[in-house]
Amino acid sequence: MPLPPEQVQPGGNPPGRPGPERPAHLSGAPSQGRPGEGHRLRGDPVSMPPVFDRPCFSWMERFCGVRWGGGALISLYLSVISGVIVALQYNPAEPFHSTSAIELIVPFGGFWRGLHYYSSQVFFLLLLCHFVAIICENTHYYSRSTWVRLSLSLPVAVLLLFSGYILRDDATGEAAGQIAEHIMLSFPVIGGWLNDLLLSVSANGVKRVYANHLAGLMLAGAWCIWPHIRRYPARWRDHLPLVCGIFLLAVFLVAPIEPQRFGLVHIAGPWFFLGLQEALRYAHPFWAGIALPGLLLAAVLNLPHKGGRRKTYLFGIGIWLFLYVVLTVVSTLRG
Repeated sequence: MPLPPEQVQPGGNPPGRPGPERPAHLSGAPSQGRPGEGHRLRGDPVSMPPVFDRPCFSWMERFCGVRWGGGALISLYLSVISGVIVALQYNPAEPFHSTSAIELIVPFGGFWRGLHYYSSQVFFLLLLCHFVAIICENTHYYSRSTWVRLSLSLPVAVLLLFSGYILRDDATGEAAGQIAEHIMLSFPVIGGWLNDLLLSVSANGVKRVYANHLAGLMLAGAWCIWPHIRRYPARWRDHLPLVCGIFLLAVFLVAPIEPQRFGLVHIAGPWFFLGLQEALRYAHPFWAGIALPGLLLAAVLNLPHKGGRRKTYLFGIGIWLFLYVVLTVVSTLRG
């Protein structure tokens, strides 16, 4: 005889009769799978696995999954901290002498100078990798003003590195300063004004360069990246291997400095400047020193977010980088 409806349990089984066992993920009972599974009760929100837990199937996904931006920011912190310590001992009136004296007189001076040099180089390399990953991944949408602001951090970083070479006032730094001043003066109409503002090496030594290295370029870089680093901060404990690696470089490798020597025929500039230095052999300083890097900067600043024009821009950027690498290799072999 069928039971009255009020005696039937909500699950559909009469009282006293065992019904079919419900799955653990529906009943709230813990499952026998991996630890941490099956403990969600009915009504709890579903927790999605982190993005980085998914398997990577290509080298591009692995490359884009690395925290390049966080590593660049940590390296920048190390560069700023060590730079303040080095700046306390630096004398722009005698740049080469004071740079050499840091290693001889200041306690652990060689370590602090090496830490500043290598952390700055690592910062620039990781910043380049971060930009490449962002462009290749193309999953973040930025407004045009935000993208321009972030992209301008690249030329600011280049100028910071380049001005650091000039401040050494060794053979490489002196030649780099003279070349940079010659390029700046080739700029039509405002070249002299820009040179007086940023360089003026022939008239004032490295005083203007020193002021821009410490204040002007640092403020410009902070303006470029401040909203970004507020949104994506970096924690030291997430980059301990990187920090240890930079410290080891500073301990075991002496920061380069090249004293003046008689009979030098060819002086190689900074590694990122070699392609431009080679281009100056074939073209006017304006075209080789301003128009050539300006093409790359304009392409990056105007890079579309999607569509066929984006592929065209990326193709042009790739051609530019290939030609610059060729010029860099030729300049390296020449030295």
